[in-house]
Formats: sequence, C-alpha cells, structure tokens
Amino acid sequence: MAEAQLQQFLEKVSQLNALVALSEADPTVRAALAACSSHHEVVNLARDFGFAIGRRWGEPDEPAWQTAGLVGGAPPPPGQELTTVLLSNDHLRLERIHSNQACSPAGFWYDQHEHEWVVLLQGSARLALEGEDLPRTLNRGDHLMIPAGTRHRVEATDPDPGTVWLALFWPGPS
Repeated sequence: MAEAQLQQFLEKVSQLNALVALSEADPTVRAALAACSSHHEVVNLARDFGFAIGRRWGEPDEPAWQTAGLVGGAPPPPGQELTTVLLSNDHLRLERIHSNQACSPAGFWYDQHEHEWVVLLQGSARLALEGEDLPRTLNRGDHLMIPAGTRHRVEATDPDPGTVWLALFWPGPS
C-alpha cells in the first residue's frame, strides 16, 4: 500500500473511532446510529457530526468518471427519477438515471422485453426481483443483470444527493 493510501486508511479509522467514542458518550448519538437502516444513512449521520467515513481508503477524492458528468448534479425532487438517454440505436440504449428517494408505485412491476444491465455510480438502492424472498441491496460500484421478462421493481433509492445508475438495454429474445 502506498503511503498516501495508508494515510487515508488511518484517517478513516481515526474518524470511525471518534464516531464510536461520541456514540458511547452521548446516548442520543447512539440512538440515532441504531435507527439507521442503511450504510448511506450512517455515512450521512456521521457527516452531520463532522466525521468523514463514506470514502473507501485508496479511493480518490473525486472519481475520474465524475468529471465526465455521469455523477453529481442536482437530484430530481424527492420521490422522482430523471432519465437521460446517453446513447441509442437499433441494438442498444444507454441511460443515466438519477433517483431521489424513488420507488416503484405500490403493486407495479417492470416487465421488459429487453435485457437490462445496471451499475450504481452513486448511492445505493434496493431492487426486488419476482421470485426472490428479499430485495437486493446495491451500493456504488455494484451491478446487476436483469434478463428480459424478469419482473422487478425499485424498493428504495437514496435521498439527496440521490442514486445515480447507468442502465444498458438491448433486445431480448423475440
């Protein structure tokens, strides 16, 4: 590990230790941590108390692809998604989807005739796939292949700054 990465790692451990010490000293902080239901909520709560624990050690301050405009930017209003088609032809469609506390309507399932591959560039999400007992949790960098005809729904996406997806679609079987 390079010295710079070692320093990032040690700083994150220091920030985590300080958050733990605060939670042991202040029951309200401990209760707030216990009420968190996702990693994203813990990271945001820690940020509210002045701790930076969200970035993985060795990760640059700003990912290289962020400068290309794929992540960041103002999120849509809570409960909504903003879809931008980046590339489209007869064989494929590439979309950037920015979600903000979005979920599929009650009882609604996507049932597409296209294959879909998604990767999360920012935030996290929970996706339910028909036939699976529990929703899948996806975090930044995670990807999922959804074959054509696989019914699925979005259970939850992160609040501001939201969840940013890249979704690639191509024709399924005829």
